[in-house]
Amino acid sequence: MKFYKTIDFYITKKFLGTFFYAIALILSIVVVFDVSENLDEFLSKEVTVKEIVFDYYLNFIPYFANLFSPLFTFIAVIYFTSKMAYNSEIIAILSSGVSYARLMRPYMFSALILAIFSYYLGNYVIPPATKVMNDFRLKNIENTRIGVERDIHRQIEPGVFIYMRNYTPNDVGNNFTLERFDGANLVEKLTADNIRWDAETGKWVINNYWKRTIFDNYELLESGYRIDTTLNMKPEEFRFKKNEMETFITPELISEIKLMKTRGVNTLEWEIEKHKRMATPFSTFILTLIGASLASRKIKGGLGFHLGLGLALSFSYILFMQISTVFAISGSAPVFIAMWIPNILYSVIALFVSRWAAK
Repeated sequence: MKFYKTIDFYITKKFLGTFFYAIALILSIVVVFDVSENLDEFLSKEVTVKEIVFDYYLNFIPYFANLFSPLFTFIAVIYFTSKMAYNSEIIAILSSGVSYARLMRPYMFSALILAIFSYYLGNYVIPPATKVMNDFRLKNIENTRIGVERDIHRQIEPGVFIYMRNYTPNDVGNNFTLERFDGANLVEKLTADNIRWDAETGKWVINNYWKRTIFDNYELLESGYRIDTTLNMKPEEFRFKKNEMETFITPELISEIKLMKTRGVNTLEWEIEKHKRMATPFSTFILTLIGASLASRKIKGGLGFHLGLGLALSFSYILFMQISTVFAISGSAPVFIAMWIPNILYSVIALFVSRWAAK
């Protein structure tokens, strides 16, 4: 029993130590490159060191740590396991009566720690950190992160639907249409050249409108140049922010998706973000099993071959994740299936490789 605990502690220490060392190293390089790229902006905007460190880089680091986590999990496993194999440590452990399945236990335990770490970061720590980082970039680096949303169809309350051809950053919606229904019957339709938000009055201003009200026996037609009205919608609902879904913690993200669906808003990118947050931590187990299985056997080429093969597999996994995202965006596959296909496929590869390694 003591022998098993010694092996478990040894492998866990090697795994986690190598992983965090590799992550720290790559993050240091990324931060240096980012500083050199944005130094002119920092100096020209006279940003304080405190703002740069606490508002930007302390929120920048968790994002990239989680982004690189699957890749460096794989590299860490490949690196230290390959060294153990070529030092004949793996052979010695297996020769002492430890089964291959038992050998994988500390690997899976370490993967569990990293998966929990990745899940917590991705779902609860990174979203608010990303918001602070984005606000910093908007103020000091980028000119704008707000774009123009087009072809807007919304249900703003039961039986009330609006349409706008586009909504601009200066809070103007062009080619505005409002329709009210009583059950399946249209009772009112209003069309206008545009609708504008008046921040001082807190009302919407409708310009050059034409209104049709339908009663049981007749219709009432009205037109005018301007009308101030209150509608159950706010301008921030139409301000399209790039990657806004990344700033919501997961419970808020799920609630926002439900709210958007009731309004008839396209939630595709939000659904992708939700499933990606669940799928990425799970990949830690898959990549750990593949890496340990490949590196635990001595093969011609040594550590260099192991690292090369490991990098090829990890990058193929990342590439496949991007391809599956395209499948989801194009509608070729449901979001859930598209985001989990890489994990399903590489789980099969992991089982095949582990069986090969165990023989």
